[in-house]
Amino acid sequence: MEHLEIEVKFYLSDMDATRDRILELGAVSMGRVFETNLRFDDADNRLIEKKSLLRLRRDTKTILTFKSEPPFKNDQFKILNELEVEVSDFTTMKHILESLGFREEQVYEKWRETFRLNSTNLCLDTMPYGDFLEIEGQKEAIKELAYRIGLKWQKRILFNYLAIFDVIKQKLNLPFYDVTFSNFINIRFDISEYLDLIEVNHH
Repeated sequence: MEHLEIEVKFYLSDMDATRDRILELGAVSMGRVFETNLRFDDADNRLIEKKSLLRLRRDTKTILTFKSEPPFKNDQFKILNELEVEVSDFTTMKHILESLGFREEQVYEKWRETFRLNSTNLCLDTMPYGDFLEIEGQKEAIKELAYRIGLKWQKRILFNYLAIFDVIKQKLNLPFYDVTFSNFINIRFDISEYLDLIEVNHH
């Protein structure tokens, strides 16, 4: 039943050039969508303590996701157990989770364009704090594609977007917890100054 999600991220200083390169390699765009993600936890924050994620996502459809750490460690890729199900109604599912004792802890938004190349997904993500490429698939394919796109493997990021936000929040002393575009409207900063805190080669 468990499905392993294997992925890495890269920060992009020039998303358009990366997008052109992905298309040159023969990848097909599945379209660009705006995502609203809600992260839920219980009153004791037991999920985040166990490095698990319970998420309700709305884009063109509504997906409920549970992610948890596998029993093995890997420093090359971000690997999680992932269970996902499509649900028909965002608001009703939110009420069900709240009725079960979970509460909405954090909202995060992104624009995502997904490309398929063979059995690998490449996601161009615009977060409120910067642009990223997420490559998800089998280990060898991820590594090979990163190389073919012209990305440096040692610059890969194994943090999730909320963990990246935590680094930025701490550094900038941000007063908010939700990663929304409206929260970032008046915030001026250069994320490249913090890449040494999130990229693998600097750890």
